[in-house]
Amino acid sequence: MKSDTKKTTVKITNLSKVYGNICAVSDCNFEAHQGEVIALLGPNGAGKSTLMNMITGFLSPSQGEIFILGQNIKDNPQKSKEKIGFLPEGSPIYPDMSVKMFLKYMADLRGIDTKRFDEVIRLANIENVLHQRVETLSKGYMRRVGFAQSILSDPDILLLDEPTDGLDPNQKEHMQKLILEMRRDKTILISTHLLDEAETVADRIVIMNKGKIVADGTLSDIKKQTKAKTLHEAFKKLTALTGDNR
Repeated sequence: MKSDTKKTTVKITNLSKVYGNICAVSDCNFEAHQGEVIALLGPNGAGKSTLMNMITGFLSPSQGEIFILGQNIKDNPQKSKEKIGFLPEGSPIYPDMSVKMFLKYMADLRGIDTKRFDEVIRLANIENVLHQRVETLSKGYMRRVGFAQSILSDPDILLLDEPTDGLDPNQKEHMQKLILEMRRDKTILISTHLLDEAETVADRIVIMNKGKIVADGTLSDIKKQTKAKTLHEAFKKLTALTGDNR
């Protein structure tokens, strides 16, 4: 994919997030383009979720800039957030609501019409749990409801933190197909621990370690950079034996 022919949707420059004496994200520079599916990889504590939370505006950076479709998120945070759909880690959803009630509430907040609401229910394949209380859902269905919430507004930019966590093999395949189908007019950034998933759905792979971006490119680029035969081998070379990860 020639991403240089596509518009830049996300741009971060010199981005850092510091908690006391811990630097969770350190001086990251990154661009994403329309039509890209980007897999964000790294060991636990590498800074992946922190980076995603800053891009969505849920966390303020300690330094650096974030541009969403050319606009600095600091200048107009609400307008920027309207362009983003986000599935955070853990699927935080109101437990005492039914699935339909929760999604209808989120749709009403965003001014989503009935046609789009019904389409999202179908895409997420959650028709059979619509009237079930959220607190009774399996982990897999919880993720699918969270995913449905993230695409309600048909956003230009979609950030998915471990989207297939808890899904069975059939559900994972369904989710991966959806991601590939939606890629044409969106930027999709996926944080995952599943290297095979990154190889399956991503045009581009970004690897983080200890708050820094240590590799960014196609699978072929990264294997060439690390002189590795597989993504697993490249990942180990870039992230192993560097001390405890934060």
